[in-house]
Amino acid sequence: MTFQLFSSHGKTLFERDLSLPAYKVELSQRLVAPANYIASAALSNAVNVALTLGQPLLVTGEPGTGKTQLAAAVAYQLGLPLLRFNTKTTSTARDVLYHYDSLRHFHDAQLKKEGDLSIDSYIGLQALGRAIAQSDEVRSVVLIDEIDKAPRDFPNDLLDVLEDMCFELKETSRLVSLAAPSNRPIVVMTSNSEKHLPDAFLRRCVYYHISFPDKEQLISIVNERLELGSSFTDNMKSAAIDYFLQVRQLPGLYKKPATAELLSWIHVLDKLKVDFSDLDSLQMNKRLQETLVVLAKNQEDLGRLQ
Repeated sequence: MTFQLFSSHGKTLFERDLSLPAYKVELSQRLVAPANYIASAALSNAVNVALTLGQPLLVTGEPGTGKTQLAAAVAYQLGLPLLRFNTKTTSTARDVLYHYDSLRHFHDAQLKKEGDLSIDSYIGLQALGRAIAQSDEVRSVVLIDEIDKAPRDFPNDLLDVLEDMCFELKETSRLVSLAAPSNRPIVVMTSNSEKHLPDAFLRRCVYYHISFPDKEQLISIVNERLELGSSFTDNMKSAAIDYFLQVRQLPGLYKKPATAELLSWIHVLDKLKVDFSDLDSLQMNKRLQETLVVLAKNQEDLGRLQ
C-alpha cells in the first residue's frame, strides 16, 4: 500500500510504500521484545545481587531508559511469568496484594443472586498477592511500576510483606504465605524519583540507577531493536544519534527525548529515506524537520527543535 504524505495545503510532499498496520505491529513488538533488551554489566550485576539476597530491586532513571522493560527481560531470561502492578496516586499496599469487590458483593447479596456469595468469591488476588499464593507451583517476577507515584505510606506498608512474603486477607482472616522458599517472588520496582522514598524502605532494597546511554550504547540498542534498510548506512545512523544527543542538550526542553523516541525517530528516518549526508539540500532538510514531531512532546519543545 502506498501512503502519500501531504503538506497543509494538500500537495503531496513525497510517497513511500508503507504497509502501516503490519510494520507498526512489527515495530512495536521489536521495541518491547524482552529478548532484545540490552543490560549493562553493572545492571546485570545488580539483578544478580537482588536474586542472591532475595531482596526487591529498585530501579531509578529518567523515563524511557528501560526500567519497566527490565522486569520483562528478567522474566524472559529466567523463563518465569511476569505479574505487573501499575502504581497510582491512590494506591494502597493492599491493592498490590488483593482486591475485595465489596460493592458487587453487597449488590449481589441484595438481589439474592444464585451462586457462591461467600466473600472469597469477591476477592481477586493482584500481582504480588498472586505471586505469593501460587508459589507452591511456580516462581514469578513481580513488577511494581512507578512506586514513587503512591502515597508516602505505601512503601512502608509493604515492608513486612516484601520481607516475610505473607499477608492476611482481612475480610476472611485467612493467611496467604510463601509455600516454597525456592519460589520466592522476584520483585522489581521502578521509580522516576518524583518523590523521595522512605529510608527504612530503601534499606531493604537493592538499588540501581539506569543512566542515559552514551553513543556507543545507543548504537547497540538501535542495532538490536531495529531492522533498518540497507540505504540507512552506519554513517547515517551515527549522524542521527549525534543529532539526537545534541537535541537532548538543548536548554529549556520540557521533556528530553529518551531511548523510546530515538528508536521511533530512526525508524521514521529510515522509512522516509532522510539522508543525513545531504542535509544541505533544502528538500532533505525539510524532510528532517517533518520528523522532529517524534522527538518533541509539546509545542514549545517542537519550536526549539526547529
